[in-house]
Amino acid sequence: MFLKTIKEGAKKSEGVFHKIAHGLVGNVFPNESHDSCINLRDTRAVGIRIEKLNKSFGSNHVLKDVDLDIHAGETFSIIGPSGSGKSVLLKLIVKLDEPDSGEIFIDESPVFGEDAKNSERDYRFSMVFQSSALFNSLSVGENVGLWLREKRVCKEARIREIIREKLAMVGLQGTESLKTSELSGGMKKRVAIARSLAMNPDLILYDEPTAELDPISSDDLANTIIKVKETTRNTTVIVTHDLNFALYVSDRIGMIYDGRIIETGTPAEIKASSNPIVRSFVYTTTKGIKG
Repeated sequence: MFLKTIKEGAKKSEGVFHKIAHGLVGNVFPNESHDSCINLRDTRAVGIRIEKLNKSFGSNHVLKDVDLDIHAGETFSIIGPSGSGKSVLLKLIVKLDEPDSGEIFIDESPVFGEDAKNSERDYRFSMVFQSSALFNSLSVGENVGLWLREKRVCKEARIREIIREKLAMVGLQGTESLKTSELSGGMKKRVAIARSLAMNPDLILYDEPTAELDPISSDDLANTIIKVKETTRNTTVIVTHDLNFALYVSDRIGMIYDGRIIETGTPAEIKASSNPIVRSFVYTTTKGIKG
């Protein structure tokens, strides 16, 4: 899970990835006392606008003039074949990396460039990583409440309430005392989601959420994400190679191919696309979708 205050710049120091993966970074409420607490209903959706984004690694030009609009409050999935740049794009949105050129605007505030230094940004975001990034030495409840306790966001009694509430949101009531080693892959994913929800994000991002899950666990996770969205007002961005999953959970879908967004639309529009590359990706025998 990735947690940080957007008002602080990304710090390129040793071990920073470990810290952000577990929420061990600055307080997102710098003007509030340690006895303050997150308002669990205080979320708002944020829009994302990406303009002419480019990113290369050596001679490998991964993202090529990417343009994309993600509407505030929607669930938007980015699909595409392996190596097409999906996860790289997600990491740029959360500033885990920097583009070679182009810009990302979140709530019309630039993320990179000179203008980003002076822009006011007060949204909160979290990220659920493919690996779940749970601490094996901690219980389920301790993992979910880690950031709240580390940043002294609110008093202990309220932290325990938040842990119970967030676990209930993902269908894991009464699991606070379990160790992560006792969990299935699908349960670990849901614990990671609960932990990401603990800071009440305005934007939540998922990197390959169904990776290493069987079809039944993937269905359970899809329903969990839909349920979470019904009880929050945030914007959800999902990177996935799992087309069926994307078609089920998304309001809109964008397909990336060879470093470019080649089509966006509703699930129905993507299935009805006349683009030969999109159709080739959608209508394969292994996906069980007939043309």
